[in-house]
Amino acid sequence: MRATLQTGKADTLPNSAADILTRTPLFSDLPGDDLQRLAQGCRVEHYDRGNILFHKGDPCHGFHLVLDGQIKLAFVSAAGNQKVVEIIRPGQSFGEAVMFMQKPYVLMAQALTDCQLLFIAKDVIFQEIRKDPDFCLRLIAGLSLRLHHLIKDLEIYSLCSGRERIVGYLLGEMADDEETPLAGRVEVCLPTHKGTIASRLNLTQEHFSRVLHELADDGLIKVEGRRIIIPDVANLRSSLCLP
Repeated sequence: MRATLQTGKADTLPNSAADILTRTPLFSDLPGDDLQRLAQGCRVEHYDRGNILFHKGDPCHGFHLVLDGQIKLAFVSAAGNQKVVEIIRPGQSFGEAVMFMQKPYVLMAQALTDCQLLFIAKDVIFQEIRKDPDFCLRLIAGLSLRLHHLIKDLEIYSLCSGRERIVGYLLGEMADDEETPLAGRVEVCLPTHKGTIASRLNLTQEHFSRVLHELADDGLIKVEGRRIIIPDVANLRSSLCLP
């Protein structure tokens, strides 16, 4: 099911497009006039859960910044099977690499939840690149970081067991929370269905569930639906050594 786009207007949003761009690291250093010019090439898009943003082979006219919700990027086989490549969350962007290649999308994107996105047209990005070399360098840095993460994923898939991948994932879910203790009880709420996370970790859903049960049997976690209770983070962390 493909979404019907609802283009948001500034007066219907908590902030204008320029204000949103100001709070985005890629654009935060740009002068006000440049931000206003970029904002002219932006639109806010709303997608319901399950809506398809684009399919493999669709033309790419810019890239997206997630304001609220989660987006799944995945390859889809002829038989309809999916391999989740990445789950994009608020503050993250996607589609830049394909935009610069000026080729069609190589995968599909689907809303895992109700989402609000900022679409940034490639024409205004290309204009800014020609005008500001520092802006170009920030874009390159962002793409390089994405490549680094993909290489890290490949390393984990190649060298780590399913158990190590899942423990690493759970620990990673806590990494962005500055209040997460180094030891003691912590709760993690899985951001989406276990099958989607399993695909993201290059595992079958059955393998993913089996490892969760094994971790629970070992007393390292308790599973309550999407809620994962970790009695002691230090014990979970010391149960393996990731590369």
